[in-house]
Amino acid sequence: MFTGIVESVGRIVDVREEDGARRIRIRSGASFLEGVEVGDSISVDGACLTPVAVEEEEFAVQAVGTTLSRTIAGAYRAGMAVNLERALALGGRLDGHLVQGHVDGVGRLASVRGEGGRRLVEFSIPAEVHRLSLAHGSIALNGVSLTVNRLLEDDRVEVAVIPHTWSHTNFSELEPGARVNVEGDLIGKYVGKLLGGWQTASGGRGRVVPDPSSAGQSSSGEQGGADAL
Repeated sequence: MFTGIVESVGRIVDVREEDGARRIRIRSGASFLEGVEVGDSISVDGACLTPVAVEEEEFAVQAVGTTLSRTIAGAYRAGMAVNLERALALGGRLDGHLVQGHVDGVGRLASVRGEGGRRLVEFSIPAEVHRLSLAHGSIALNGVSLTVNRLLEDDRVEVAVIPHTWSHTNFSELEPGARVNVEGDLIGKYVGKLLGGWQTASGGRGRVVPDPSSAGQSSSGEQGGADAL
């Protein structure tokens, strides 16, 4: 379990095929890896991955078929920046929201525009996540806990990103059209399942009727439901 509060921005050092999987080596710095051991969980752009090797300033993870098809991991190349977060310790502070690291699908950065001291950023997201999202609710994009500022048409959402979040995540390196990992709100998915059926990108049945009162609402919400990170 994670919180969506990015601890470090790492760099992919190497990507290679190994034993039917893709091995991804990431340089994160020594401070991030304090206490991290092989077999732990690390959020890499919001996807929960297991380190299979840990060195002083680098670690390696393996991604297999499901992860490669449902996340942006299949497009990783050397030099790319990735958002990193260690698993939440029981009793630790929950500054963002509950993030499982189970990516629901891939979205795309649509646009960025400045407004005062923040950026209003639009993303297209999977339809099934959009149906369960609501204004002022939570969403994780590339592992960053964000508050939905507005629900838009065509399966798009707008989020407000403060300068600190922009400079301390890989958002600052994304260009329009860039793909991002998307995880919908955990509570919303369970409520949706009870009411009408949560459907993921990999299948499933049922439909969740969106709350019409949430359309077009806006707020000054920032990262994590609080001005976190």
